[in-house]
Amino acid sequence: MIRINITSVFVDDQAKALEFYTEKLGFIKKTDVPAGEARWLTVVSPANPDGVELLLEPDGHPAAKPFKKALTDDGIPFTQFAVDDVYAEVDRLKGLGVEFTQDAVDMGPVVTAVFDDTCGNLIQLATMK
Repeated sequence: MIRINITSVFVDDQAKALEFYTEKLGFIKKTDVPAGEARWLTVVSPANPDGVELLLEPDGHPAAKPFKKALTDDGIPFTQFAVDDVYAEVDRLKGLGVEFTQDAVDMGPVVTAVFDDTCGNLIQLATMK
């Protein structure tokens, strides 16, 4: 059976991304291996440390930065994270200085919010009702 074990988010600075994703979002570092000028750097949810890893992938490829800019210019999140309570998570993250481009919005079967990850991406939070 095919399963997801790693997914990526393009970041403009791996050290800054690691700090944001661990200190603000609460992920924990899983893997940190030198890979040429960059690192194979992954984080995981503390709720599932053996689950899906998020690769903090350098955006050095020529297509990455224009792609990220097009998404952010249009207000489109690059990826989505699940939380138990979007309203509570928005309050917690705002208390840590995270900037939101969309506050928590009830959309019927789901509540969503969108924040800037400081690394060139918009990220959506979602809670299914």
